Amino acid sequence: MASFLSSHPKKCRLLSLSLDDSSALRKPTVAPIDFVGDVQGISSFLTLETDVGRGRGIVRLCKDSNDGQWKAFTLFTAMHELKGYEETTGYRRPEGVQHGGNPGRQNWKDRREVESEYKDGREPTVLIIGSGQAGLTVAARLKQLGVDALLIDQNARIGDNWRQRYHHLVLHDPIWYDHLPYLPFPEFWPKFTPKDKLADWFETYASSLELNCWLSAKTTSLTYDDAKKQWTVELDRTKDGKLETRTLHPRFVVQATGHSGGKNFPSSMTGINDFKGDVLCHSSEFVGAKPNSQGKKAIVVGGCNSGHDIAQDYFENGYDVTLVQRSSTYVMSSEAGLQVLLGGLYEEGGPPTEDADLAFMSIPNPILKRLHVDATKEIAKRDEKLLNGLTKAGFMLDAGPDDSGLFMKYFQRGGGYYIDVGASQLIVDGKIKLKQGVEITSVNAHSLSFADGTELPADEIVFATGYSNMRETCRKIFGDETAERVKDVWGFDEEGEIRTMWRRTGHEGLWLMGGNFCLARYYSRMLALQLKALAEGVMKYDEM
Repeated sequence: MASFLSSHPKKCRLLSLSLDDSSALRKPTVAPIDFVGDVQGISSFLTLETDVGRGRGIVRLCKDSNDGQWKAFTLFTAMHELKGYEETTGYRRPEGVQHGGNPGRQNWKDRREVESEYKDGREPTVLIIGSGQAGLTVAARLKQLGVDALLIDQNARIGDNWRQRYHHLVLHDPIWYDHLPYLPFPEFWPKFTPKDKLADWFETYASSLELNCWLSAKTTSLTYDDAKKQWTVELDRTKDGKLETRTLHPRFVVQATGHSGGKNFPSSMTGINDFKGDVLCHSSEFVGAKPNSQGKKAIVVGGCNSGHDIAQDYFENGYDVTLVQRSSTYVMSSEAGLQVLLGGLYEEGGPPTEDADLAFMSIPNPILKRLHVDATKEIAKRDEKLLNGLTKAGFMLDAGPDDSGLFMKYFQRGGGYYIDVGASQLIVDGKIKLKQGVEITSVNAHSLSFADGTELPADEIVFATGYSNMRETCRKIFGDETAERVKDVWGFDEEGEIRTMWRRTGHEGLWLMGGNFCLARYYSRMLALQLKALAEGVMKYDEM
């Protein structure tokens, strides 16, 4: 950090740093600085200004047990806007119309047609591949910064990445954690959002924010000119039933295909092509259990969120269902876990979302991990009856990396957990059967065989076996040469930061965007500010 600051003294020079007294929530406050309320401290929001921008921050003080002095526990600052390139919101909102006599003027619909189809010959500054929450949020941020961005997606509709998931999928995160920037969910929105409702909201969001998006579009070639610092992108797009080929020359490409890669499916497993039952698929392809299927047998391989949800779906439709758990899983109830981990920030009557995000992101991950050890113990205490029942049923539990629970498992591994919304009790009660810790040796015509010599009959088999790394998707889209320049993705680097996401990837023209709704909402601004700074010459790539 010292080296970085000394290398860029002008652009990083701090002109002002002040306590933020703009609201009671932001003023210095005596409050716990841990997740269980054992350690009291003083926290305050900050405002700051540099030569090139303005930012916000949070400082936390705690009393040193050795000398009784108040000392800084954490200090966090983050850029919020670039001077001269502020977002077009609030007092800077567009007029929407030019009053007076304007011969030949176009109405809004005509202008949007030209803009979204690039009929005026312009080139997008940023091409975003993927229109899930990652792509939509960074496109929205760039829009407000005046950066021309184009989303492309191979699906026919925005939101299809959610519509095409299993029938009963509902978000396990609460609404307050999942707002999108600029257009939060309405006051009447349910606490937990069904996938099809979410998909429709994505369409509404893209339309309302006037995001440029080409659907049924897929890149066929992407090459980068290091000298010109520009991409040449060829893509095929089907519009109104007609296939067209377009060539674009964006300065930046953002891969927003999700922090995970393609599906992990055991295509080389012995007998995988010999199954004669009704369904054999990966969880990403599972549509839903067939109604009134009493007597049918289903096997779900995988003991995390998707596996549990699908097993519960099978049970509710009359199947004799077995969950195959190959390794341990971190389990917490939705009620206990979300209250301990998100309570006070993401709840009804909580602080504004931007304040909650700043507070949530302001704790360095190594410290957050230590604080979550105590939080995980508190959750386990509240879930004691459920966890004891699972253990008795033979389900193998863990407490996350170094006993730090849910978030660290997500940050370090990207999975390996289940937020219980009902399936755990079904396992405890024996309504969902369990096969634990035994490797599958083969798929047979109507069964699975295991290393312990047992065999389970099956009419349907779903492999809820997760996904590969985002870097592998990068390889499929961009090719080996580009992918080899990209650093490893996800998990922590040597400084405790999530690797490669939302920041320099190792390839000057390529950026990665992914994560859950909260991460997408917060880091979309960070990524958009970096791209805006590069586009306007405020910063150079090697200065970031």
